[in-house]
Amino acid sequence: MALDVGHSLVAPGAISARGRAEFEFNRDLAREIRERLEHQGVKLRVIGEDGAADRLHDRVRLGAGAVFFLSIHHDSTQASNLLTWTHEGVERPYAPDRFAGFSLFVSRKNPQTARSLACASMIGERMLAAGFTRSMYHAEGVAGESKPFADRANGVHFYDKLAVLRGAAMPAVLFEAGVILNRDEELQLADPSRRTRMAQAVADGAVRCLESLSSEARGEVRRVSK
Repeated sequence: MALDVGHSLVAPGAISARGRAEFEFNRDLAREIRERLEHQGVKLRVIGEDGAADRLHDRVRLGAGAVFFLSIHHDSTQASNLLTWTHEGVERPYAPDRFAGFSLFVSRKNPQTARSLACASMIGERMLAAGFTRSMYHAEGVAGESKPFADRANGVHFYDKLAVLRGAAMPAVLFEAGVILNRDEELQLADPSRRTRMAQAVADGAVRCLESLSSEARGEVRRVSK
C-alpha cells in the first residue's frame, strides 16, 4: 500500500486559522496511520514524509506497484467563505463553523474507479463508526465546489481533477481529515488522542479495503486457472 503525505515544505497547502501549515498536520496524521497499519501487518510505502515531494507526478510514480494509494490531507474552503480574526497579534483568515468534518475523494478518471469508491466508502464507514462527522459543503453548487457525492452516506465525493487520483494505476483515495481553517476543528485535529482515534479508523478502513482487493485478486486467479 502507498501512503501519501499531502503537500510539501515548498508547497505546504492550506494554512490553519492559527498559522500552521497543512503539511505538518498531514505528516502527523500519516505517521499515526502508518504505525497502525504496520501493527496490522500491512506492507507500506510512505511518500512525501520528508516534505521533499514537490511534483505530483512523482508521487504517483513512487506509488507504482502498490495495490492501493491513499493520500492524506487537511481541508480548507473557498476564500469567499472566509472571515478574519486576530490571533497572537496577527490577522488571519478562518472558516465559519459550518465548514467542518472529514471527506473522501475518488476520480472517475482513475482506471479502477469502482474499487476506489469501495475503498473510500470503507474508510468513511469506519470514520463514522468512530464518531467522526462528514462534511457536506463540497457538494454545494458554488464556484470551486460542485463535487458530487459518490457515496453521500459515507462522505465520499467524485473529484476528477486531482492528479494523484486520476494518475494512479491502482485504486486511489484522497482523505481530508477535517477543516484546519475552522478554529475549533483545528484544535481538535491537533489533539494527539483524537488524532490517534482517527488514525485507527482510517487504518481499519484501509485494511478492509486491502482484504477486499486481495479477495478479488484470488477470485480472478481461480477464474483464469479454470
